[in-house]
Amino acid sequence: MSPWRNKFFSAIVLVVLLWGCGAADYSAIKVIYVYDGDTIKLADGEKVRLIGIDCPEEWESDKLFRDAKRSHQRVEDIKKQGEAAAQFTRSLVLGKKVRLEFDEERRDQYGRLLAYVYEIEPLADEQKKILEGDAVMTGGDIFVNATLLKSGWARSYKFPPNTRFADWFQQLNQEAKEQRRGLSQN
Repeated sequence: MSPWRNKFFSAIVLVVLLWGCGAADYSAIKVIYVYDGDTIKLADGEKVRLIGIDCPEEWESDKLFRDAKRSHQRVEDIKKQGEAAAQFTRSLVLGKKVRLEFDEERRDQYGRLLAYVYEIEPLADEQKKILEGDAVMTGGDIFVNATLLKSGWARSYKFPPNTRFADWFQQLNQEAKEQRRGLSQN
């Protein structure tokens, strides 16, 4: 085998080994940034997209303009909704430890982790006021994806194959609409 092929083969083996052995522990990791209502950044630098939900865009993007055209809403109105959704997500997880749970696919086409996110720290008094009964608790943790839906700050978004909670998420979405919560207030 030529020296070039040998180095290439060694590099491939190293990448495979590091990918398999380097699985991070996502049982208790701090959220250091909230990009928007459905995307966060962890202390290890990973960007996480919350599975099964979609929040309005806070910043100008192709998606914002597609959403405005599809929904017949003004761009500025969608941006205000996106800002409110992002603020709600910040109130839930920013600076707090979360636990991630994965479904069928671990990453999307942009390299982001795809996860169900659980806020694992005890609720502070200010957090209890913000949630006002909207928190979806699972084993003592706040199920962030479901809480965003129940509170009305996200819409259910079924994207196969990550559909473990799709039916339940759709139900939470419908209840929030009927009760005119979050995005459905106006």
